[in-house]
Amino acid sequence: MPPHAEPPRTSPPEKQATASSAIVELRDVHKRFGQQVVLDGVNVAIERGKTTVILGPSGCGKSVLLKCIVGLLRPDRGQVFFNTQRVDTLSESKYATVRRHIGFVFQLSALFDSMDIFENLAFPFREHTRLKEPEIRRRVVRALRLVDLRGIEQKLPSQLSGGQQKRVAVARAVIQKPELVLYDEPTTGLDPVRAAGINSLIKKLKQELGVTSIVVTHDLESARAIGDRVLLLIGGRFIADGTFAEVADSDDPKVRSFFSTTAEQIDEIEAAQRDPATQPHEPIAESVSVTDDAETPPPPLSSTDA
Repeated sequence: MPPHAEPPRTSPPEKQATASSAIVELRDVHKRFGQQVVLDGVNVAIERGKTTVILGPSGCGKSVLLKCIVGLLRPDRGQVFFNTQRVDTLSESKYATVRRHIGFVFQLSALFDSMDIFENLAFPFREHTRLKEPEIRRRVVRALRLVDLRGIEQKLPSQLSGGQQKRVAVARAVIQKPELVLYDEPTTGLDPVRAAGINSLIKKLKQELGVTSIVVTHDLESARAIGDRVLLLIGGRFIADGTFAEVADSDDPKVRSFFSTTAEQIDEIEAAQRDPATQPHEPIAESVSVTDDAETPPPPLSSTDA
């Protein structure tokens, strides 16, 4: 990494986890859309069993990075590894095998509106396994209990609160016991009490399931609460890496500027990015939206228990 990308009290992200302990590794990953450079040589190794938080302003490429990991987007250049296997060059059919080990919690939950909660969670089992109905029901109930939800199986997503919808989305992400869970802005749109509940849930899943988590957010309180490690993504690269306290205490001007941004300024930035009149009209690669505010339906997942 260039010298300016190493603020005081931090070290290059790729040195934070060895090859043997890293569940995910990105090497010199680049991604652009038209003239917009989103990822500009990202290097990072994600340590197994930890919760890694990726901070950054809305629209900086955090969600694009997650989609590169799960294969919804492919890098223009660079390499992506999962469990030491290079995956960015895999065919879609072979990537489906990798996705069996990855859960994805989308920013707006991305539940099927026409299905009740039970069918939302049972969907991957019905589509990709031969599990019998009693076993499917047992797994759905167990997943809902894990996220502290009971008796909602027959409700539609529209009948749940925003916090409940997020919990259902988390239950769907972990129902097949993945090794890695990716969270895209899990507290967006929630009030402080419900946001704190989602943060507690992320910590609970780490303790009870031992899963590795990557959480992208611009919520500083969430990052402080859940992050074992915090990375700050600005200008297409990680410019800070460490604990929350270490990153927040950095002397790097760009880091200090991000941490001093007010909630009102963040709201203004997000509102401008949601306004179609302010957005360039670029072709979208692989039919996947690339903004942090957009949703992508979850990829089909197969059960390793089939």
